[in-house]
Formats: sequence, C-alpha cells, structure tokens
Amino acid sequence: MIFRLDGKVAIVTGGASGIGEATVKLFSEKGAYVVIADIQDELGKEVATSIGIDKVTYRHCDVRDEKQVEETVAFTVHKYGGLDIMFNNAGVAGSQSSVLDLDLKDFDNTLAVNLRGYAVFIKHAARVMVARKTRGSIICTASTVGSESITGFDGKAYVSSKSGILGLVRATCGDLGQYGIRVNSISPYLVATPLATKVLNMDVSEVEEFGVAAANLKGIVLKPIHIAQAALFLASDQSAYVSGHDLVVDGGFLAVNSTFKFIQQFSKA
Repeated sequence: MIFRLDGKVAIVTGGASGIGEATVKLFSEKGAYVVIADIQDELGKEVATSIGIDKVTYRHCDVRDEKQVEETVAFTVHKYGGLDIMFNNAGVAGSQSSVLDLDLKDFDNTLAVNLRGYAVFIKHAARVMVARKTRGSIICTASTVGSESITGFDGKAYVSSKSGILGLVRATCGDLGQYGIRVNSISPYLVATPLATKVLNMDVSEVEEFGVAAANLKGIVLKPIHIAQAALFLASDQSAYVSGHDLVVDGGFLAVNSTFKFIQQFSKA
C-alpha cells in the first residue's frame, strides 16, 4: 500500500500536457482527486474526461493572475473538501537569446509564470492547509539548468526562474514547517515535453535521442512518467519527513563533470 494517495486532494498546474498530464494520471490512479489548473482548455478537458470527471476536474487558471489562483484553490476546496497536495508545474520557456539582446518584457513574463506564479499558488494553498490543519505537501518543478553546475543555456529568463524556484522552496519551507507542511522541488534532466520539443524545434524522438546522447545514465530514456513518480513520492506519506529538498532526477548528470570525459576522449583520438 505504499505510495498511495487515497482520498487526498491535489492541484496540478500545467496539468494538461507533459509532466503535468503524467502526474495527474498517476495521482488519480493512486487514489487522489485532482484539479488540473491550466490555460490549455481543450487539452485539459480531454485529460479530465479520459480519466473520469468524478476524479479529475479541469479549471482554467492563468498563474500570473492572483485572483484566478485564489479562485482555483477555493474551487478545489469547495468541490473536494480540502487540499492536501499542491504541485506547481506550469511553465514557459521564454526567449532564447544572448543577454545583449535581452527582451525585458519576455523576461518579466517568464518569471511571472515560472516563479511568481509558483509563489502565489504556494501562498493560497498554504493558507488553506494552515487553516484546515492539513499536513500538506507542496511540490515545485525546477530544472537541472537551475543548478549552479550548469551554465551557458540561452534561456536567461528560464534559468533565472528555475534557480529562483530553489530559493523559493527553501524560504517557504522555513515558513511552513511549523504547520507540518512540506515544500520540495524536482529538478528533471531533459524530458521530451511539448515545451522542450518546441524550444529545440525537434519532435519527441529527436529530443529523446539528444538527451540520451548527453546523458550520464545509459540504457533508459527519461520520460514524463519518471518525473511524475518523483512527484508521487514527495506527495505521499513515504516522504513524511522530507522538506526543503530538491529531488534531482537526472541520472547523475549533475554529479559528473562531462568535461573530463571529453578530455579523455580527445586524448585518445
């Protein structure tokens, strides 16, 4: 009976596709009631219908709008009677350019979705959890590009937002621990989500091939379900004393300095 979410209530932002969709399906399979918060209305409704509208509900929510966020949390509590799990997963890639050509409007929008939107959902989800004395779990999707070990990625706003998520998790963990609320993040390596395929201008198989070529751990292709499984662990009672943690799902990519592998291969050439 491990990794069960029977009777628990979750909100998953960006739940209409990619990692979010995989998580919605897995959470519901494990017994949770889930509200998909997204702006992709058709996709979100399709996901909810495919699972069963008695278990999953779609709610249009632009995370940049605090009123919509507050209303989505209130809707969830009214429909399902509470809120146990908040999975902040919505995201945009932003523009890919040198800082010399930085578009500040795009920069602001990327942080508004990827970082500010997370903070606003944490604020309103945590208020409900505190008021109802719920020992809840708040999870945020960060990224390996937000690590201090990675540099050179062209998406300056994206990297800034993902780095900021790690700080946001630590800061809010400090606030909410006294209420028994856990706050954690997940940092995936390259996953062939709709966002990644669009940014890289590749189809799913091409993105996966690209990821496998650069990966440290061989013999497996990272899929959205693997990130969903990490979210399930952090949402479940099996992680009851895990808080303020960034769960890196990268097959050891950040742990290994690939520069030395390159030098070794070059010296053999």
